[in-house]
Amino acid sequence: MKAMDQTLAPSRDIELSIGGMTCASCVARVEKVLGRVPGVQAASVNLALERAHVTVSGEVGLEALAAAVERAGYSAVPVKSARPDASWREQIELMAAFLLAVPVVLDSMVMPVPPMVPLICATLVQFWLGARFYRAGFLALRAGSGNMDLLVALGTSAAYGLSLWDVFAGGPLYLESSVAVIALVRLGKYLEGQAKRDAAKAVLGLQALRPELAHLASGEDVVPARLRVDDEILIRPGERVPVDGEILEGEGSLDESPVTGEALPQPRGKGAKLLAGTLNLDAVLRLRVTALPGESFLDRMARLIEQAQSAKPRVQKLADRVSAWFVPMVLGIAALTFAGWLLHGAPVATALINAVSVLVIACPCALGLATPAAILAGTGAAAKAGILFRDADAIEAAAKIDVLAFDKTGTLTTGTPTLAEIRPLADLDEERLRAIAASLAARDTHPLSLPLRQDGVAPATAFKALPGQGVQGEVAGVAYLFGSARLVPHAPAPGDALTWSYLALADGTKLGAFGFTDTPRPDAAQAVARLHAMGIKTLLLTGDRAAVAQALASSLGIERVEAETTPEQKRDIIVNLQKQGQRVAMLGDGINDAAALAAADAGMAMGQGADVAIEAAAISLLRAAPSLAPAALDLARRTWRILRQGLFWALFYNALGLPAAAFGLLSPALAGAAMAASSLCVLGNALRLRQWRAS
Repeated sequence: MKAMDQTLAPSRDIELSIGGMTCASCVARVEKVLGRVPGVQAASVNLALERAHVTVSGEVGLEALAAAVERAGYSAVPVKSARPDASWREQIELMAAFLLAVPVVLDSMVMPVPPMVPLICATLVQFWLGARFYRAGFLALRAGSGNMDLLVALGTSAAYGLSLWDVFAGGPLYLESSVAVIALVRLGKYLEGQAKRDAAKAVLGLQALRPELAHLASGEDVVPARLRVDDEILIRPGERVPVDGEILEGEGSLDESPVTGEALPQPRGKGAKLLAGTLNLDAVLRLRVTALPGESFLDRMARLIEQAQSAKPRVQKLADRVSAWFVPMVLGIAALTFAGWLLHGAPVATALINAVSVLVIACPCALGLATPAAILAGTGAAAKAGILFRDADAIEAAAKIDVLAFDKTGTLTTGTPTLAEIRPLADLDEERLRAIAASLAARDTHPLSLPLRQDGVAPATAFKALPGQGVQGEVAGVAYLFGSARLVPHAPAPGDALTWSYLALADGTKLGAFGFTDTPRPDAAQAVARLHAMGIKTLLLTGDRAAVAQALASSLGIERVEAETTPEQKRDIIVNLQKQGQRVAMLGDGINDAAALAAADAGMAMGQGADVAIEAAAISLLRAAPSLAPAALDLARRTWRILRQGLFWALFYNALGLPAAAFGLLSPALAGAAMAASSLCVLGNALRLRQWRAS
């Protein structure tokens, strides 16, 4: 009964900052120990971000999770409590490692040095700067597993121990091997850390967009966390908007580029919606708060980026499984190398040095970093362009798209149609028809309702939105319907290219027809052309009339049109394409697109569209620009290609390096350099994505 209660308890997510991880084996072990904590439903650890995302039920607390991680040899604190960057300490220790290495290298390669000098220097490197490897390796052994630190500790200890013996026995020294390995591994980890910190700045940059104080209209300054919905605040020139809000007074230009990627300042006046992080350029604005701190667009965007960067695609899960048995396999190869060289008559020193080389070159850092580095760089570049991927699987899905289905109104068109004509169909004049329609439109979010709204008109009562059809409501006690011909059966179908909606009584009696016109977005044709150049087919899915849809599709170059479709039909069309082996993306912005977005392999929502559409989508476009759709698919392809390249080269490196070390072709020093170089190559390749720009 207790287990059932725990299962039924609501789940919650906990974010932990994990310290001490160095490779993919570390990731696997932390995930394993977290998964064993009672009440933990799922645990995902990201090496690049050094974070753990844990889903728990019941009364699982931070203390239990942190204790489990610490028993495994790592540190764990809540993300908000994580210590600031300690790279300065790493820099000092790295400089010390290379300075201490100088006498050791001089003694072995250039000029003789009194034996005790290189020994003292090597001892400091081994047990001071190399202490982290001993600690982490011991804790890994105690936990019943192995990691990179264990490999480094064993390999360098063997080389140091042999050299210490030879100091007194008068044999050759191998101190340069242990010193070089520790110094080069530390250098590699430092450079990796720098690259990771640089790639993870997307989320930190968003936090910097929020001002420290907000100015209440009453004159009081408060921290943004104290703001509540409907509070009125003032935004002065040169200040950023602290939370989402609506302009009550004032008109000016705003820089929205940090949030939406829109390069040019945008004019905004009374009634305009402003997003947190937007920069006010030239006017005093009075704003009504519309979202609580923590729930603003900026906060949601940060959470999406963190979610995407922490998630693992399916290919990384395979790499994690490989790394789980990789360390025991390497230890076995090192033992066989040592034994094999002895059996062939080699000196103990030669056999030991070759075994050390095996241990060093096999460190699986590159394997563990290949995927998170690509995801970090890809999502960071996407965020700068105004594209948000929900998770890593969204990137994988978007990279394989064959067909992109477009919604019409608000997606390919401006979404701000104008009322072109009113045709009475009963004994009501145009003014009365317009007033009733304005009352019904007051609570509707559909783009066709916007040109119908009038100031001072009371909204309809008993209002209900009917996705894909229209709305219903009561005006002055009379029930009305307003929407497409599907909502008002047997409505006349004018033969022109206008989009028509109909006003009727609840019993279906037609009262009037409203003709709207809309224009394509400036970049719509460009978006379609680029998709075709990428080999992606295009499809228009719309509830509008066939004549209107076909006219738009022809002007933009869209290959296929499915008009007069319901939300269910949109979804079914996508499902049928998937059954034919097609990988389908859907771009939409409205409530009626939510089912299709959820069914698509990669749902793409305009970031300024309905919240339900954004929640259903795997990709959000923060600007109302169709050209961001092919840009998102292009970036996904590039990210996925670089991810696969990283995994290939990591595996290829080990496939070549292990035999070379086992056969005595690599010294421990060269093995350490090659290991560090492989990780840096993987990171450097991934960081090329930072140069990507949406065209």
